[in-house]
Amino acid sequence: MLKEIMSNLSVLSIMIVIISFLLVYVIIPNIHRIIKIRNLNDQPNNRSSHFCPTPTMAGVAFYFTIMMALFFIKHFDIENIGNNLIAAITIVFIIGLKDDLVVTSPRNKLTMETIAIIFLLVSNSMHVKTLNGFLGIYELPELLEYCGIIFILLTIINAFNFIDGIDGLASTIAIVIFSVFSLIFYASNLHFYFLISLSVIGMLLAYLYYNFSTTQKIFMGDTGSLLIGFFIGFCTLKFLSMDTSLLSNFTFKAENKLIIVFAVLFMPLFDMFRVIGLRMMEGKSPFKADRNHIHHILIDSGLSHFKVAMTLGFLNYVIIIITLWFSSFLDSFQMSVFLIFLYVVMLLFFSLLKELTMYSVGEIFISKFNYFLLNKNEKSEL
Repeated sequence: MLKEIMSNLSVLSIMIVIISFLLVYVIIPNIHRIIKIRNLNDQPNNRSSHFCPTPTMAGVAFYFTIMMALFFIKHFDIENIGNNLIAAITIVFIIGLKDDLVVTSPRNKLTMETIAIIFLLVSNSMHVKTLNGFLGIYELPELLEYCGIIFILLTIINAFNFIDGIDGLASTIAIVIFSVFSLIFYASNLHFYFLISLSVIGMLLAYLYYNFSTTQKIFMGDTGSLLIGFFIGFCTLKFLSMDTSLLSNFTFKAENKLIIVFAVLFMPLFDMFRVIGLRMMEGKSPFKADRNHIHHILIDSGLSHFKVAMTLGFLNYVIIIITLWFSSFLDSFQMSVFLIFLYVVMLLFFSLLKELTMYSVGEIFISKFNYFLLNKNEKSEL
């Protein structure tokens, strides 16, 4: 009976979402309590969007939940990638946990993330052997393939880590991303990857409940953001390595697969490229924290954390839909121009919004300062 349930995709799909949701929902309060007792709260600083010490490391719940999920879905692991994935996420979990407890240098994080990615590349099912004519490129030399995959996945992992700055944003963007991947994998009969995407969505839905809570608030921390970022990279790698015959249910051209990845991950990648560019223009380290992220601009413009998360999540969906539509009749050269145009438009929009926000904040400060001086003068005259 149990074996039949575990091999029934429809039943297991529902089960895996419920199990992942319930495990995170049950585990997080225990993490919350331990963090409080041990005084391991995340302390606010001058760039934080929260104002009091808050428990973190909800990613611990993610790790244990995904390990359980991998057990339930192992029947669909026909490519035997499960063991590679367990080894890889364990490395990412350890470095994320260490970073939450004791700050880890960017170099050490990148090194450990690279090792985790190599565990995936050991599997033949995760090789990107061709770009299907993207910008006229087909077959890739093996060394270039490995270096390119490592670079792309490191970028994705750290882009997601970058965007985890306010309540609900990283989770909402991740749910958008995994919902798209789940649709692609389901239509392509890649059921193992489909179920992993559903499991992550279930976890994040439970986490959102606590992340937006006023009494049991918790952050995912680097433990969580690196894990979720790694799973996004994992699904991205599988999408890029898919044979074109598996994409027969979709209308987009195979040469546009890389463009579609940039669209699906638009918000994290755009925010990271924008922030790193601004830091380097100012002569700062790309890893130096500041308040230049797009979510900080929207927060400063008066939106709540919830509204920012929903706005950027919805915008990411719109960009994905538009890109998929254009990718069905435009080639990779034209789609590259379109994507660059989209990035430039977004860059100009957020630059203008930041200037307007700073101007508004400056006006408010001046008016309050003048009000203070006026009251002080009136009191001195009395």
